[in-house]
Amino acid sequence: MHASRNHLSSGIYNDDIYAESDTKTLIIGLDGLSRSLALELSSRGIWPNMSELVNSAHCTSLLSELPEVSPVNWTSLFTASGPESHGVYGFTRIDPASYRLELTDLTCVREETIWDRMGASGRTCKIINLPGTYPAPRLKGMLVSGFVAPSLEKAVYPGALYPILRGMNYKLEANTHLGLSRPDHLLEELEATIDSRLKALNLFWPDLSWDLFIIVFTEIDRIGHFLFDALMDDAHALHARCMEVLSKLDRAAGEILNRFAELSQPKRLLLVADHGFTSLKTEVDINAALMAGGFLQLNRPPQHEIDATCVHKSSLAFALDPGRIYIHDQNKFARGRVHHLELAGTIREIRQFLLELRCSGEKVINRIYTKDEIYPEGTALPPDLLCIPNPGFDLKAKFDRRDVFGHFGRTGMHSPEDVFFYDSLGTRPERVRDVLAWIWNDQDYNL
Repeated sequence: MHASRNHLSSGIYNDDIYAESDTKTLIIGLDGLSRSLALELSSRGIWPNMSELVNSAHCTSLLSELPEVSPVNWTSLFTASGPESHGVYGFTRIDPASYRLELTDLTCVREETIWDRMGASGRTCKIINLPGTYPAPRLKGMLVSGFVAPSLEKAVYPGALYPILRGMNYKLEANTHLGLSRPDHLLEELEATIDSRLKALNLFWPDLSWDLFIIVFTEIDRIGHFLFDALMDDAHALHARCMEVLSKLDRAAGEILNRFAELSQPKRLLLVADHGFTSLKTEVDINAALMAGGFLQLNRPPQHEIDATCVHKSSLAFALDPGRIYIHDQNKFARGRVHHLELAGTIREIRQFLLELRCSGEKVINRIYTKDEIYPEGTALPPDLLCIPNPGFDLKAKFDRRDVFGHFGRTGMHSPEDVFFYDSLGTRPERVRDVLAWIWNDQDYNL
């Protein structure tokens, strides 16, 4: 069933209605959605339920926070701040004493969250599959965490939800390893994750005892990484299956939009992505490049791709995902060798080396920011340099690769531009961090 045009149109409110404290706000997250792809799916009839929103004058595009990876951007969304404030700079964080890497999660976040702010003012949040929220926090409301969430039991709040969701066979995440070996099975997994989000919706929504409802779908991102070629090529053997999954996603969105349409005023609807997508020419391993340039040495073979404990004391620098470069500063790292008087010169040398990197004659790196340029007064060990690639060059930071360039089964990569956004109020934020700034700025929400 298509969402009601009249009810959706009535979601555009004047400032007086919007300012009322009992406004219900629904946010649908669409991980990895480019506005251009949304328009294409709408024009081809794949997305009939979201078509009106996609073609609305209130639909626009955002810029991602940098780097344009999901942990950085979803954290920026739910804290209304940038990485320099919330402290999440990528998928991993490093212990400067042991050099061990761990996946970033909610314990890394150093800023107040949207559920903190709303809960302190007596408002209730219900949140489904929002990346970066593991382990599930205590909040006024209900939550099931999104990617990366290794344990369902620790991904839900309150704890009473765990046996219910487990009994529903709730699926936290698709097995993305299938994207490399069995992409057809990955698509089946993605259909199962859409079903799981609707199961949680049916559990969280009906009593309407919430002020803010967030539900995030990550299936577009998974298709984009492993099947971008199939997504964009009508002749690809898996193109039709990709369209089936995206059609299923639109039907799920339509169900949510119909429920939203039945709510009484005042209410507000937002649809937001964290980054866009573009085609991949080649992966580019920054650590392999640093090794080739003599800036990084290893003291032994790494045990796995994120084994930074093998960084040799003679190294000048190393990289973490996707293009974060850390100078091996003796004041920051246990085995660091770079003296503070050598920092500026080392940064200049590495920056120049990487800016000259080419693949088949094409310039790989578009720009390299220094820490002071992009993360002024950054907390939680910000990188000294951040590399921004030209389109098609997907930056990686493995420790077990020796080839700078290569293909490893992925066909699409993130893009920081053309990021999908819709707000029934018609706001036009510039970056992801600006989307929910009104929660912090509106007088009804200030503490």
